[in-house]
Amino acid sequence: MNLRKPLNLCIAMLAATACIGAQAQVSGITATQIIVPAYGEVVQPNDQAQATLMIEEQDKDKAAAASRVNQRTAQGIGILRQQDPQAKLKTHGYYTYAVYPDDQPRSSGGVIKPRQPIGWRVGQYLELTTTNLRTLPQAIAAIQTQGPGQMTLNGLNFGLSLAAAKQSDAALIDATYKNLTERIASIARAMNRNPADLLLDTLDFEGSGNYAQNEAMPKTMMMRAAAAPAQDAVAEPSFEPGETTLTMRAVGKLKFK
Repeated sequence: MNLRKPLNLCIAMLAATACIGAQAQVSGITATQIIVPAYGEVVQPNDQAQATLMIEEQDKDKAAAASRVNQRTAQGIGILRQQDPQAKLKTHGYYTYAVYPDDQPRSSGGVIKPRQPIGWRVGQYLELTTTNLRTLPQAIAAIQTQGPGQMTLNGLNFGLSLAAAKQSDAALIDATYKNLTERIASIARAMNRNPADLLLDTLDFEGSGNYAQNEAMPKTMMMRAAAAPAQDAVAEPSFEPGETTLTMRAVGKLKFK
């Protein structure tokens, strides 16, 4: 009598029963709570520029250097206000440094003498914030053509004004919520459940602050320019404001009916 065939048949039946049981357990899985992250992104053209200008003078007389810096800064402020009356101006970074000779003086006995300054460097920064991007090249060229000792463009950043950022907020929320609903539907289908059976219990648009730390900061275009030598006239520069990418992160907590 061949007992191998009945034994193989029993093993096959037991394996099939275990498989059916496992499938039943998988299909019967229900999560008490599901946490779903969602992301939204909106690209907005930049509508604001922040230009940093600077003036620096050097003279043997500290007072003379400071006086020229003060005069040139006042002239630059006047030119910018004439070119762009709506622009916001801010002065900062006033500095005064002594200029020393390269050679270290020595006495007749070889003792190093304390160095004495041979001149003074005095400078100041002027910050311009404007949404008038059309006339920005003209304003920058005008302030760079004051004559000897004119102000120079030290840095330029493009970004979004507060008004533009607020206008983009609704679109950003819509994009984030749409991504959340799409993810919820995908998760329900993966669990062989009806998306309608999922109830949104909590929706956190960074309200707790636990998710904001991982969010990427808005990306802005940045341009920096080195100080240029004095010229009689400066051609208008070419600027491209570019775009800013705004991002939002939300977390939804769901449960099945």
